[in-house]
Amino acid sequence: MTEVQIKITYKPLWKMLIDREMSKTDLRKKTRIAPSTFTKMNNDQQVSMDVLARICVALNCGFDDIVQIESVNNR
Repeated sequence: MTEVQIKITYKPLWKMLIDREMSKTDLRKKTRIAPSTFTKMNNDQQVSMDVLARICVALNCGFDDIVQIESVNNR
């Protein structure tokens, strides 16, 4: 039996910040998100929906604009 795991990446968010000439620090300060949460995001770890929603509101975008979800098959 094959187990399917989900891999989350925030590459779309980092690309959006580059396109908007905004630093991660600027976004962190604007959204008042803890530095430890940004560390998790830098390591492609899951964060709460509240954090993602605050980022979306600050950047005027949707979840699919900042998060990419991939399935990974483990054998």
